[in-house]
Amino acid sequence: MTTYLIKNASILGGEPTDLLLAAGVVREIGSGLSAEGAETVDATGLVALPGLVDLHTHLREPGREDAETVESGTRAAASGGFTAVHAMANTEPVADTAGVVEQVWRLGREAGYCDVYPVGAVTVGLAGERLAELGAMADSAARVRVFSDDGKCVSDAVLMRRALEYVKAFDGVIAQHAQEPRLTEGAQMNEGELSGRLGLAGWPAVAEEAIIARDCLLAAHVGSRLHVCHVSTAGSVEIVRWAKAKGWDVTAEACPHHLLLTDELAATYDPIYKVNPPLRSAADAEALRVGLADGTIDIVATDHAPHPHEDKDCEWAAAAFGMLGLETALSIVQETMVDPGLLDWAGVAERMSYTPARIGRVADHGRPIEVGEPANVVLYDPAARRTVEASESASLSRNTPYAGMELPGRVVATFLRGTPTVLDGKLA
Repeated sequence: MTTYLIKNASILGGEPTDLLLAAGVVREIGSGLSAEGAETVDATGLVALPGLVDLHTHLREPGREDAETVESGTRAAASGGFTAVHAMANTEPVADTAGVVEQVWRLGREAGYCDVYPVGAVTVGLAGERLAELGAMADSAARVRVFSDDGKCVSDAVLMRRALEYVKAFDGVIAQHAQEPRLTEGAQMNEGELSGRLGLAGWPAVAEEAIIARDCLLAAHVGSRLHVCHVSTAGSVEIVRWAKAKGWDVTAEACPHHLLLTDELAATYDPIYKVNPPLRSAADAEALRVGLADGTIDIVATDHAPHPHEDKDCEWAAAAFGMLGLETALSIVQETMVDPGLLDWAGVAERMSYTPARIGRVADHGRPIEVGEPANVVLYDPAARRTVEASESASLSRNTPYAGMELPGRVVATFLRGTPTVLDGKLA
């Protein structure tokens, strides 16, 4: 295993210092370090962050390898500074058994670009009718602790209560896709004046907010952990804030696209902007940014959702929901949160590394950059500017809404247990 000496890195934006990564851990931190035979990395002007952890990634394998594979998705993750991702269960077949989650986990280990933690389905086949093998997935080699039917809502209140009760036995968490199905039948974009003008069926905020309120009450009733996926409305932020004020064990995530983009983009009728939940109003985006800054929203999660071109290169109503997110997440957080002064780099580490690892019960990631800790480290250049080129993505898919947009920052290096997966801005 090669030893790496990182010179003049700014840990969480602090004073420049040197880092020695050896045998998979941070061996030394200090000024003027030297190590015979070590590879030296000049990190002058770079911020050192702990390896990012994504609680919400779609890797598509098994079944939709035309959109993404575990290998290509983890390459994209490493390019974005992630050292661990949680792979959602809506694969084909669905990850609702110990066998499927172990397959995904092993594929991640074989790829080697970042660690993959499978998310188990809550219900068999995501059908919302009966609970999946939650205990067997928890006891498998993959040690699943996060369960979600993401892409679909666990809309049956009795089934949701049973799931929340079941996962208490092994300290699991239910990650809910909050979407009341009866209120969103045929919905295409955020409900409002613009949806009426464009002739696209509206997606009301209350469809999200009603499920979040119900599930917060259920989680409190049974004393279990609830995580709310991709919060998108100002009302949802307020409901989560209320639940936290009650002391309930509720956490929530915001996606980069909901922090930056708004429903005005739907006026182009370009399906690249079609996503679930939909892009909301500027006021909703502002509420999300405030909620993320004050801790109401706990984490940033990408909801990286790759699709082959034929599923996006069509009319809006026929197009698939979803957009890429792994490779641009840190830049968008800088654009929306750091540069405006809403978060510092320590706050970014909290929301993109420490807290998602804690929610997912991941022991070896989300650790501070300190002597003896696993050497999962990202070197990031906040002064860089780049124009996003879809053709340069490490993902198999190209459905990024940021193509042609200039964004701040660039991941220069990503180290997984002291081994570079990205070095000098290129995949290692």
